[in-house]
Amino acid sequence: MNATGWNRTAGFLSVPLFLGVWQFVSLSGLVNIRLFPPPTVVMDALWHSAASGVLWTDLAMSVSRVVIGYAAGAAMAIAVGLITGRYALASCLLSPVFQLMRPIPPVAFVPVVILWFGLSEYGKWFLVFWGVFFTVWMATHLGVQRVDERLIRAARCLGTPERKLIRAIILPAALPVIFVGLRNAIAVAFYTLVAAELAGTFAGVAYRIDLAQQNLQMGQMLGGLVVLGVVSAIADRGFDALARKVVWWA
Repeated sequence: MNATGWNRTAGFLSVPLFLGVWQFVSLSGLVNIRLFPPPTVVMDALWHSAASGVLWTDLAMSVSRVVIGYAAGAAMAIAVGLITGRYALASCLLSPVFQLMRPIPPVAFVPVVILWFGLSEYGKWFLVFWGVFFTVWMATHLGVQRVDERLIRAARCLGTPERKLIRAIILPAALPVIFVGLRNAIAVAFYTLVAAELAGTFAGVAYRIDLAQQNLQMGQMLGGLVVLGVVSAIADRGFDALARKVVWWA
């Protein structure tokens, strides 16, 4: 078997091997099985949650929060990043403020968001928006600044107006870097979702994990983590496939 064959075999066996090791460790007595249940118990908890419909309600609420917050944050970040990356005055005005606010983790805003928005959905959207915005803004800002200046000069020599220059030259040239930021922001959105749902809600995957923790239902807790991991992985793979088609020249 050549290297490609071994790599494919390893990829195929990765998840089953992980589950097998998990099952063995849980049943071996090395750990407290009540605190670290085997995957069979976790799958059983997920099955009952899905059969009752609770899982689908939680999943729909969590995904909707990620989608709305991500879309709003990414759209505004790209627009602002194009401006700050293109115009030095805008960069000098906004970049210092953004660099000051960017390191603040979304979870630090949870008490503020509760006071601002209560337990409404606006607070969840805002937290996801916050996490996504700075990730995509930084990628857009850097992507625009790294556009080959020769392309811009050539377009100007041909009489290209500024608006068309941004749309036809700068944005396509910066898209590969922007898409890297957009992909990283998917993971950030799911990280932030956990903080958003712990801020107070009545449905959601992270909310269900917190509720299960209060009742010491470890199967449901680990099941919620599995669901978050699977959904975020699907979103990441789907975005990667989309990026390969959209940014085909990168």
